Amino acid sequence: SWSSGHYKIRAWHFPLRLEILCEDEVMVTFNSKDKLWFETACFGFHLYCYELFCSGPSSLGADLCLHGFQHVYGLPEHPERLHLRDTSDGEPYRLYNLDVFAADLYCRLGLYGSVPLMVAHKPDRTIGVFWLNASETFVNIKYTIMFGPRRRLRPQTDVHWLSESGVIDCMVLLGPRPQQLFKQYAQLTGYQAMPPLFSLGYHQCRWNYIDEVDVKAVDAGFDRHKIPYDVIWLDIEHTDGKRYFTWDPALFPKPVGLLNHLEKKKRRMVAISDPHIKVDPDWSLYREARDGGHFVKDREGQIYRGTCWPGESSYLDFSNPATRAWYSRCFSFNKYKGSTASLFIWNDMNEPSVFNGPEVTMPKDAVHHGGWEHRDLHNLYGFYQVKAICPFTLLLRDNIATWEYLKISVPMVLNLNLAGIAFCGADVGGFVKDPDPELLVRWYQVAALQPFFRGHSANDTKRREPWLFGEEVTAAIRTAIQQRYCLLPYWYTLFHYAHTSGLPPVRPLWVEFPKEEGIFTEDNNYMIGGALLACPVMEPGAKTIKVFLPGSAEIWYDIRSAKVYKGGKSFSLPVNLDSVPVFQRGGSVVCRSAGSGTCTADYQKLPLDVTVALNSQGSADGELYLDDGHSFKYRDQKAFCLRRFSMLSGRLLCRPANEEGQFDCETVVQSVNIMGLKNKPSKVKVHMSGAEAVSASFEFLEAGCMLRLSNLNLKVGVDWEIHIS
Repeated sequence: SWSSGHYKIRAWHFPLRLEILCEDEVMVTFNSKDKLWFETACFGFHLYCYELFCSGPSSLGADLCLHGFQHVYGLPEHPERLHLRDTSDGEPYRLYNLDVFAADLYCRLGLYGSVPLMVAHKPDRTIGVFWLNASETFVNIKYTIMFGPRRRLRPQTDVHWLSESGVIDCMVLLGPRPQQLFKQYAQLTGYQAMPPLFSLGYHQCRWNYIDEVDVKAVDAGFDRHKIPYDVIWLDIEHTDGKRYFTWDPALFPKPVGLLNHLEKKKRRMVAISDPHIKVDPDWSLYREARDGGHFVKDREGQIYRGTCWPGESSYLDFSNPATRAWYSRCFSFNKYKGSTASLFIWNDMNEPSVFNGPEVTMPKDAVHHGGWEHRDLHNLYGFYQVKAICPFTLLLRDNIATWEYLKISVPMVLNLNLAGIAFCGADVGGFVKDPDPELLVRWYQVAALQPFFRGHSANDTKRREPWLFGEEVTAAIRTAIQQRYCLLPYWYTLFHYAHTSGLPPVRPLWVEFPKEEGIFTEDNNYMIGGALLACPVMEPGAKTIKVFLPGSAEIWYDIRSAKVYKGGKSFSLPVNLDSVPVFQRGGSVVCRSAGSGTCTADYQKLPLDVTVALNSQGSADGELYLDDGHSFKYRDQKAFCLRRFSMLSGRLLCRPANEEGQFDCETVVQSVNIMGLKNKPSKVKVHMSGAEAVSASFEFLEAGCMLRLSNLNLKVGVDWEIHIS
């Protein structure tokens, strides 16, 4: 803590300079290069935060030196590698939300979202720099090697932030471990919302499914081919003349009937709602927004008009609390005719996108509530729309059906997760162009191992539902989707920790292995939680894939073969079209659903298969989070349970990991697989709370050193243990 003297701060008055020290070693210097720039003279600072208060639009900037660091990450969203590049020889990273169709790879210009968080990592420390500014911002990065104390060479990273307007509000997050940094950032900006379970299933989308008959045919196709899915999406063409909150009367004449048809199968629909409103005085919603003063104004004080999908449009001013309140009421059943409780909302085009505007967005001198110019809050426009209606949002990206865009999707998702945006993923198959069958299969396999899992494509692409490419392709896609559904208990548990601790569900390898410098730039392989390492195949015609398993003291298990590998080594793994290389870390426990179904509602009823992967000490532990999967009872009534599975010295225990929640859970553990046993046991006994021990039947697979226990029927919510001897 600061009071204990562990951290110190040193300040100089003129020129202003601040140093943050840990144990008398300088970690961060603010204004190290004298690049502090602002146009008014009122300046003050406090711990973790340096603030400049300005009046009126003004450019401002500051530089920071990160001593001892040569690896920085974050600043999403850019089509970039995980490790941010030195900008000395090119453009700076730009944070400015823009609707960029099919953005160039490795482009540092603005894209759909902007998060001004930079994460720096070295073997003994992880820190963050958060530059809280919603105007157009540029970030320059320079890596250098300098002479430190006693003339020792020491790396450093110099970062220069420059924003068009606003205030300097810069926070330094001190970690020191990655997990602590994530929690500090979540405490500062808010925790990831707990998503409903169905949203972690597979989503099917296209711009656009033509009509009600088309939607029902696609829905039936998943059942016919035994492929689970949860949500079908409708793009802009479902509306009456691009008037949001309406339905095309010819194509979707009975939307309630269509929604009820899906709901009977425990499936949902998502419909798009954009922030631009068609200029149509005969439309009641337009008149309400106009007469209520809910539109952005131009510099002359008139309602701003631009062009978007409906043609001439005006744009809702979500920075106005009254507008947000009005907009949220537009989603009520009596206002949004044809909607039901099973209809969910897709927020899109809220960069905001203006087809005839500068850089296809709103001019910076447009005026918002309170007299603020658009330049001051451009990067907050979409945030305010989401704030009006929804506890969470889906991050969707236009991409291209090429192998290069498949590969770049992984580091983009990782950087978004580092920046606290966990529920994200890329359009499966690429939004534009037509993927060949191999690319489509590989994209499904990759996306099934990312938080948000949705197939999507543009209206000028060929149809690409999973069953349109022959049985071999259909089978491979079916397997990838089914494996995703089986892993939903693990994914849901990861989102519980994102919601309560700020831990990202998917993580670069260095987050779990912070001292291994050789993996600091690795972004093809990554961790799903702390237990699973994904090594997706992302090269055409691949026959082998290079795998590096970190941790020289670690043991890893191939989840398909149970083959054991030592950590700290690279090797080539043979692959075919069905291969999805994933390894479970020794010392972990992972829960999966055992069986199959058509959607998450079916999988919730299935028993669990628990996989215990022993480390070199013969121990393992892991947790499972359960609630009803859809309501807020977990929050308001503490209706949840968090159970811990731990194994040591031949005893596997199931115990509460948290006494806070109470959830009447009927879920049972049907089978347990224990990988890494040295010898075949002579007997296995199950001890349940309040009952006598009983013998359990088991099978020992010597080739994989794996013990399989089946037909257990052990309730997850009840204490029990298994003794192996």
